[in-house]
Amino acid sequence: MNNTLPVALVQDRDHGSVAANLANIEARVAEAAARGAKLVLLQELHNGAYFCQHESVAEFDRAEAVPGSTTERLAQLAKSHGVVIIGSVFERRAAGLYHNTAVVLDSDGSLAGKYRKMHIPDDPGFHEKFYFTPGDLGFTPIKTSVGRLGVLVCWDQWYPEAARLMALAGADLLLYPTAIGWDPGDEAAEKNRQRDAWMLSHRGHAVANGLPVLSCNRVGFEASPIGGAGIQFWGSSHILGPQGEMLAEAGTDAPEVLMHEIDLKRSEQVRRIWPFLRDRRIDAYQDLLRRYRD
Repeated sequence: MNNTLPVALVQDRDHGSVAANLANIEARVAEAAARGAKLVLLQELHNGAYFCQHESVAEFDRAEAVPGSTTERLAQLAKSHGVVIIGSVFERRAAGLYHNTAVVLDSDGSLAGKYRKMHIPDDPGFHEKFYFTPGDLGFTPIKTSVGRLGVLVCWDQWYPEAARLMALAGADLLLYPTAIGWDPGDEAAEKNRQRDAWMLSHRGHAVANGLPVLSCNRVGFEASPIGGAGIQFWGSSHILGPQGEMLAEAGTDAPEVLMHEIDLKRSEQVRRIWPFLRDRRIDAYQDLLRRYRD
């Protein structure tokens, strides 16, 4: 593994169809590769609109097999540009069994692995429990030509346990395809609190585990299919270093290919001065397996 890794995050809006979104992804990956990227992270459920704003059985028609048409197209793209691509698909495992699945295509076009989203939200505008079965692949980094990728998905970002388990399994990076935004009706102060909390959670994962963190979010407004408030996705895709330092950050309202060259040696250096893994009291954490300590 090289000591530095040029990475790119493709922050984008929905372009109206699977064909349009994938065509746009092809253009953005080509742009990132031309600028030197060796790893490209895409946003959550990038093939279409964020359909989980409502509950409809018709939306299951969006689902596809893994491997399948999207992974095949991303594989060709990865191979043609010699980059690792992390994509996000609505996986049809069987009739009535679906997952929110991140897929990793290595630079030779092979499917290096997949991760099924473990934590599934059910909030106003985010009705994911209707569509997605919780993942069953655990928290296992995916080995690629650029390192071991600790891939997690969106709602997983609020759980320090998920990041920690990826770190303990040897991840070199933590990566989050994401779809998160504001209720347009919220006051500005509440919007700022939500976005700041989201950023802070990622910085905490970086610090606690001594690892770079990459989060790629959607951008733009998406109307509710049932006449609700809709969601204004807040972008703000970012790349953090292993002390939680902000290395690069995208804007809140426009598509962007965000790039940075990550120094992979810094994780070793940071963990030597902040040896959090050494000092963990693994003999005293049994209650973490309980829902709540009454």
